[in-house]
Amino acid sequence: MKKLLGILLLSTTISFANLVDAVALVVNDEPITLYDIDKRMVEQNLTKKQAVGSLIDEILYNQLIKEKNITVDSLDIDNYLEKIAASNGMDLYTFKSVVRQKYPNYKVYENQIKERIEREKLIGKLVSGNLKIATEDDLKIYYENNKSQFSMANEIEVIQYVSQKKESLVSLMKNPIATNSDVSQSKITLKQKDLNSQMRYLLNDTQINQFTPIFAANNRYVTLLVTKKSGVDTISFDEIKNKIFVVVMQQREQNFLKEYFEKLKLTANIKVVR
Repeated sequence: MKKLLGILLLSTTISFANLVDAVALVVNDEPITLYDIDKRMVEQNLTKKQAVGSLIDEILYNQLIKEKNITVDSLDIDNYLEKIAASNGMDLYTFKSVVRQKYPNYKVYENQIKERIEREKLIGKLVSGNLKIATEDDLKIYYENNKSQFSMANEIEVIQYVSQKKESLVSLMKNPIATNSDVSQSKITLKQKDLNSQMRYLLNDTQINQFTPIFAANNRYVTLLVTKKSGVDTISFDEIKNKIFVVVMQQREQNFLKEYFEKLKLTANIKVVR
C-alpha cells in the first residue's frame, strides 16, 4: 500500500512539473511556457493577459534585434556614457564613479545602458525617413508645458552623516531614528552654484526626505539626507533645448516603435497551445 501511495505521489509530482513546463504559446516557432507566464506575473505584478502580451513583445523584439544584426560592445557603452557624462559636466571616469555610488551592482546599470543602445540602434534602422524631426517650435511647446522638469533649487538643506564604517551608514539609511556611535551628523545648507558637477548630479537626483548614495570623502563614508529645497530656478530654454530635443525625439521613437510592434503582432505566427 505504501509503495502504491509513493508511486501515486511521484506520478502526481511529475504531472505537475510537466504542466508547469508545458508550452502555452508559440511565437514564430519560439515557445512561451506556463512557467514563463506565471513568473512574469509575479515579477512585474501583471495580470495573465498583461504577462502574455509582455512576453510576446519581448520575443518579437529579440527576434527583430537578431534579424537586423544589431550588436552592442563595450566601446558603444563607453561612448554613450561619455555623452551622458559630458551633459552633466563630468568626464567618463568621474561619471562612472558617481554611478557606482548610486548602483551597488554597476553591472545592472551597464546592462540598462546596453539595452538602451540596442533599442536606439533598432529604432535608427526602423525609422529612417519615417520620423518627423522636432522643430524649435516643438521644443518650445514641450518646454512651456513641462517647466517643472527643468528647474533646480538654489539652496538644498541636508543632514550630513559621516562614518568610518560604510555598514554603519547602510544601517542608518534603513532605520534613520536609530542611534549609532560610529556615525556623526550635522545640518548643512548647500548652494547649487558652489557644488561640483558630481554633487550637483547626486543632489538634484535625490528627492526630499531621501538619502543620497553613500560616497567617500576625506577617507570617510558620507551620505546626505535631503530635508529641504528652496529658491527654485527654471533653467532657460537656450540652455536646455538640446536635452529637450533628445527627450522629444525619444518620445516620438517610442511611439513609433509601439505602433510598429502592434503591426508586427498582426503578421507574426502566434499559436495558442493551451
